[in-house]
Amino acid sequence: MFDRFSAYQPQLLSLLRIVTGLLFVSHGVAKVLGFPPMDGLPPPGLSIAGLSGPLELVLGTLFLIGLFTRPVAFLASGFCAVGYWYAHGLQSPYPIVNGGETIVLYCFVFLYFVAAGPGPWSVDAMRRRS
Repeated sequence: MFDRFSAYQPQLLSLLRIVTGLLFVSHGVAKVLGFPPMDGLPPPGLSIAGLSGPLELVLGTLFLIGLFTRPVAFLASGFCAVGYWYAHGLQSPYPIVNGGETIVLYCFVFLYFVAAGPGPWSVDAMRRRS
């Protein structure tokens, strides 16, 4: 029954990348631009927490448009893994307890894109065609 959806796999891959990129960028926008205003954001500076906003903004934007998708996804996956242990993992080893489910999911979605590539709706795909 669901086999007919296999024809849309490339487009759904692109859609997953776009939605993931938009959500990741929103973390960076909140931290760098203060919108929407949120409590508990890390202060800017040369620390892992302070660099998280600019990294989320830049990596998220590149990932969103599908430019240099595989290396960006690799960096973002590593960034999320380090961020998990830095901000969540020391509180408890269980993501459901330490509030780290989102960053773990980002880590593995980005890791998937290292292998899968960006999909057809991306700058990388347009560059390959020309």
